[in-house]
Amino acid sequence: MRPRNVWQAMSAPGFLLSAWPWRAAAYLLTGASAGAVTLVGLVVVVTVGGALSLVVVGLPLLVLTALAGLPVARLERLRLRLADRAPAPDRPRRQPTAYGPWPWLTTRLREPASWRDLGHALLFATVLWPLDALVVTAALALPLATLATPLLMATVGDGEEAKVLKQWTVTTWPTAFGAAVLGLLLLVLGAYALGLAAGARAALARVLLGTPREAALDARVVELTRSRVRLVDAFEAERRRIERDLHDGAQQRLVALTMTLGLARLDAPPGPLADQLAKAHGEAGRALEELRELIHGIHPKVLADHGLAAAVEDAADRSAVPVDVSLELPGRLPRAVEAAAYFVVCEALANVAKHSGADRAEVTGGHRDGRLRLEIRDNGRGGAEDRARVGAAEPGAGADADPDPDPGADVDAEARAGSGLTGLADRVSVLDGRISLSSPPGGPTLLRVEIPCEWTTEPFA
Repeated sequence: MRPRNVWQAMSAPGFLLSAWPWRAAAYLLTGASAGAVTLVGLVVVVTVGGALSLVVVGLPLLVLTALAGLPVARLERLRLRLADRAPAPDRPRRQPTAYGPWPWLTTRLREPASWRDLGHALLFATVLWPLDALVVTAALALPLATLATPLLMATVGDGEEAKVLKQWTVTTWPTAFGAAVLGLLLLVLGAYALGLAAGARAALARVLLGTPREAALDARVVELTRSRVRLVDAFEAERRRIERDLHDGAQQRLVALTMTLGLARLDAPPGPLADQLAKAHGEAGRALEELRELIHGIHPKVLADHGLAAAVEDAADRSAVPVDVSLELPGRLPRAVEAAAYFVVCEALANVAKHSGADRAEVTGGHRDGRLRLEIRDNGRGGAEDRARVGAAEPGAGADADPDPDPGADVDAEARAGSGLTGLADRVSVLDGRISLSSPPGGPTLLRVEIPCEWTTEPFA
């Protein structure tokens, strides 16, 4: 297996013959040089910021100092690839609320990540780079200087003497070659020392520049929520495509087939052939009706063309139980919100017709305070024997139980089959909404739906 970082490479037998010792040395050497440059840069920043602060009280020094850690952190993430092949993830950054340098600057100053980067830059400039330089000197420079003793004796000392590390004098060739062997052993040990130092240094950099656990979890939750919303949008787009293909393709072919069979039936003389044509004509008509119902159930055209209020009115007209509708929706809502609310209403009305024994139902609601609120009531018997509580999350919390459910918030077991209210609750929870159902024994039954949303100006073609 290919080593991912210097720690894994050190445990492999071919570490000394691989490029990892030199990668570790390069990481520490660039750290020493970059740290020295960072120290000089911070001194310049403080000097310039202090001079400007004489004109604008304290502000330039604060801004320049706070932003000094950003380029240092970016450089350190690039250098980490020398000691670890895995990229160092950047911290999630807040997006400015407006365009321009001032909104960007204020956003960077307010986020904790900028100050953590500044802390890393200060530690890098004052403590870490001298340690990097010390390790490179002790583990690489000194062994190489000892290893070169015979060469120094032959070139600089004219074969008579050589200074080893400028500390002791070697005057004989056996001693010179002995120093070279010692230098080779020290170089082997230094390679492992470089690996240990580079691995520890890289791990520390990841801790200092990495994302805190809480922030990482929050970012993951946000990304999961966004991905769920994208999946819902993609699912709704696919539903509309299927509905359009069936409406413009298969339905038109069935209409043509029905008309052809009807004309053939009129032209056929009485007898067995006419009877078969009449039977085929009736079957084609029934297939066309079923296809129209299927298309309407996938994504009704009235919902796409005229909005939620018109679609609910249409669903109420087709309901087996008389339904009164009162919705205050002066505009259009996002597609996903309209689709979720419509199918919740359709499922609720289907349950009223199948299980409640009601002779009257009512759908009311509207958009207030940035939330779509719907209520579906019926005067049925309620009190089903097998109940299951349905709750969706508060905004931003994902799918979870209702934190304050109605004591009667239960669901008929039959209604939970297939794409029942449990599936609808999951659909609503993706939009950070909530469903609650109250159905005490003896009735009435009340279903509440709340979905946060705003009016949309997007085209609904």
